[in-house]
Amino acid sequence: NNEDAFAVRADLGLCVVADGMGGAAAGELASRIFTEAALEVFSNAHGEPGEQRVALVQKAFVTANERILAHVSRHPAHKGMGCTAEIVSFSADGFVLGHMGDSRTYRLRNSDLKQLSSDHSLVQEQVDQGVITPDEAKTHPMRNIILRAVGVKESVALDLLRGRIFRGDQFLLCSDGLTDMVGDATIKQVLSSGEMPAKKVETLIALANQAGGKDNITVVIAQVN
Repeated sequence: NNEDAFAVRADLGLCVVADGMGGAAAGELASRIFTEAALEVFSNAHGEPGEQRVALVQKAFVTANERILAHVSRHPAHKGMGCTAEIVSFSADGFVLGHMGDSRTYRLRNSDLKQLSSDHSLVQEQVDQGVITPDEAKTHPMRNIILRAVGVKESVALDLLRGRIFRGDQFLLCSDGLTDMVGDATIKQVLSSGEMPAKKVETLIALANQAGGKDNITVVIAQVN
């Protein structure tokens, strides 16, 4: 059962990836609610500057959060459903990233791969505190414990990041189905190849499946031309 959802709308300058949690239909529904909310909020976003897009990203997360909570109140059996999510919104003056959970957003610029998001997970918190190493985190038995997600609490604690964009920049949004199976060095190698973005997506998904494919794998690549 695929609990991931995504949306790509070049005309709106919008990329979305959501990874559902809460089991079977509930997780699948949560990620779909998030994606539909984002598309609805950005439906008229043509040419807005970055400052306005910050507000739109926030509104998308808040709207999705409210809708998931409302669904759970009507369907108590789905209690615990939610999703991790990434939104990257592009405008002429840069990008805005909204992030909750352990899905990720990377940027490749001039052969330098940077993880723009920071995992909202128990093991990442322990890495940040120096309790465990990044290598230990990769195989830690509690690595799937998420500290923040959409649709779990009344308040929305999302990370927001703004930055400039330059020709040749590549942004990669993905669910943890990719990053649990494929390391950053391999991601950088694939993004640095001369292939078209669609081919790079296919390659990364194939590599994740070859490594075990233990979860749904969603990959979105946006290239600045």
